[in-house]
Amino acid sequence: WWSGRKVYRFNDFIANLGCGIGSQVVGAFTKTLIFAAYLYVWDHWRLFTVGNGALAWVGAFLLVDLLYYWFHRASHEVNAFWAAHVVHHQSEEYNLSVALRQSWFQGLISWWFYLPMAWLGFHPLTIVTVGAFNTLYQFWIHTKAIGKLG
Repeated sequence: WWSGRKVYRFNDFIANLGCGIGSQVVGAFTKTLIFAAYLYVWDHWRLFTVGNGALAWVGAFLLVDLLYYWFHRASHEVNAFWAAHVVHHQSEEYNLSVALRQSWFQGLISWWFYLPMAWLGFHPLTIVTVGAFNTLYQFWIHTKAIGKLG
């Protein structure tokens, strides 16, 4: 909107918002179970104990971004994953609201990609915190209104 370009259509925005709300509602029920799975793996099967220092957080950010890349790539390559991801690509506009257009069940697939972090010794709170920041970053790259971020 600040770029002066017309990249929003009301009906498309409402569809994006509806998908985003549905994704958050389903997530409210599943995120506790997913966190419990991370915690179980971290408690019982971790190979190392990764600290809480700056280097650990930088490593977590890099690893989450790498694992997100592989999750996103698999979402385009594996039919079952594509079925959950395709809704994100059905918008006719490329604007900030497209980042909200997520499948209600994509979270049931994506968490498996981050599970190895708990096995490697990253604390589950670190995984979900860094994952939240990665999601915020992903929000800003889904628009024509802002130039390239990387």
